[in-house]
Amino acid sequence: MKKIINQPDQFVDEIIESLFVAHPGWIKPATADNRALVRADAPQAGRVGIVTGGGSGHLPGFLGYVGQGLCSGVAVGNVFSSPSAEQIFAATRAVNGGPGVLYVYGNYGGDVLNFDLAADLAEAEGIDVKTVVLTDDVASAPPARASDRRGVAGMVFAFKCAGAAAERGDLLEDVARITAKANGACRTMGVGLSPTILPAAGKPTFTLPDGQMEIGIGIHGEPGTHRGALESADAIADRLSGEILRDLAAPKGARVAVLVNGLGATPLEELYLLYRRTAKVIGDQGLTIARSYVGEYVTSLEMAGASITVMQLDDELEALLAAPARSPFFRDWLLA
Repeated sequence: MKKIINQPDQFVDEIIESLFVAHPGWIKPATADNRALVRADAPQAGRVGIVTGGGSGHLPGFLGYVGQGLCSGVAVGNVFSSPSAEQIFAATRAVNGGPGVLYVYGNYGGDVLNFDLAADLAEAEGIDVKTVVLTDDVASAPPARASDRRGVAGMVFAFKCAGAAAERGDLLEDVARITAKANGACRTMGVGLSPTILPAAGKPTFTLPDGQMEIGIGIHGEPGTHRGALESADAIADRLSGEILRDLAAPKGARVAVLVNGLGATPLEELYLLYRRTAKVIGDQGLTIARSYVGEYVTSLEMAGASITVMQLDDELEALLAAPARSPFFRDWLLA
């Protein structure tokens, strides 16, 4: 596969440098290697700091959700690799405004280990840390083991609610409660049509024959729950939204937010086809879509495919989703 890159081993560092050049005044480094980054106005005195992080290759995932009404800082790993505990700790120190710091990240082994180590370092320095691990991928574990599920595109809603709560001055305990509530209200499932190519390896993360799709695939190419012939947009939307809604079990009359997310190489037109059918399925279930999002929110380099996320709302969560937020990748006009 052809890629527009320079040296593969410089890929991540050059991306970060490129973001500094393209969006000056947005973020600033918290480490000499630029792998811990925080809001330009961090720390905010009297406000809870929010730190996320994970592997590169998911833009705008992680790094793109640092900004007003969103996360305060991020630790950046290599492509599909966890950031180090030291990088996470550096971001923690740089966003600490006094009331403590919330860690919000996806449920992946390396991330869990390194964020836990960073929390120990922070606690030793007197920084109060709470953690919410994101677990919205219904394909990765059954409901009885929901805490084992991967965190995928539902992170967008979790970051948005957490950031809005912190921005208005909520205490750390309340920001953590709201973030856990947002995570618990989200369900996501994806479909893959083609793999991604890691820049350093030059090889696909998985193989998928021409004309086939994989339902339930993870954002790193983790195996899904069904592999078979490529189906129509409506049939794929029926599969994904059906599983999501069965797992969510929202009562008739509930209000929901819906996110149709592209994984990197799927045209926006196709994402809207998935949204069109998903909206019909949701309406047929007696649910009301209060907020809709269609686009690339958490990608996997050039993987073709998409995911659907449905979040059950209450008055608190809906108000937090509607609160102002801004980063170069997430602007107020996208919130309608």
